Amino acid sequence: MCVGDDSRPPVPAIGGGAPLGRDLGLTSADGVRVMTYAARAPRPTGAGMVVIPDVRGLHPYYKELAERFAEVGVDAVAIDFFARTAPDDDRGERFDFLAHVPRTTPDTLQADIAAAAAHLRGKDGGAVRSLFAVGFCFGGALAYLQAASGLGYAGVIAFYGWPLGLRRWPDRPRPIDAVDRYACPVLSIFGGADEGIPRDAVDEFDAACRKAGVRHEAHVYPGAPHSFFDRKHHEFADASADAGPAGGAMLRAPARAPDGGAER
Repeated sequence: MCVGDDSRPPVPAIGGGAPLGRDLGLTSADGVRVMTYAARAPRPTGAGMVVIPDVRGLHPYYKELAERFAEVGVDAVAIDFFARTAPDDDRGERFDFLAHVPRTTPDTLQADIAAAAAHLRGKDGGAVRSLFAVGFCFGGALAYLQAASGLGYAGVIAFYGWPLGLRRWPDRPRPIDAVDRYACPVLSIFGGADEGIPRDAVDEFDAACRKAGVRHEAHVYPGAPHSFFDRKHHEFADASADAGPAGGAMLRAPARAPDGGAER
């Protein structure tokens, strides 16, 4: 699991105004109403972000993250995974997410992400000109796969995103297997002490991207664990402070990406 019940993004709010987002139901390709949280930028830059959570779905962490994007001019939609199996929209402490994750499918997950992308490109979502995706853990693997989705992303960002596939769910698509179809720059954020994603996995993915001609930048933060990007992890505040601007750099320059990986 990535976020805990008290987890929040380590990105301070700008000002103290009213929330910029709202709960929003979107219709997926199969007609199912998908729970999302949409945040509109007061001063839009033309960039939009699909926020893909970890296994807990639309936790408050990801709603707040969408707000933080909107504050810096990026229209954002954070999605949920469980519209087809969960009895309600509660993703709090009592929600048994591990019972629902195996009941998701790659096709319906992608359809729900596509619905968020379509909303951002529409008038009500900001009519964004440059679309990005960011994902965490389970959602990080999905974020990588967006580069091969055909949705026309300007870039994708994966925080601890299991580049060689999800160990708990080995039947799911492996990001490394799709690198030949990646059509945009990729940014990877890893904790150097993440036992589930060792350095050799990071290097293998980076080498595959290089071979395929994919612009890939990898940031590995020594000593940081899985899910370090969290306000409550004070001891990893420096890593979080660097990881946030790394993603911001991609948003500001979507056509340009550094060559290869870099360790910080």
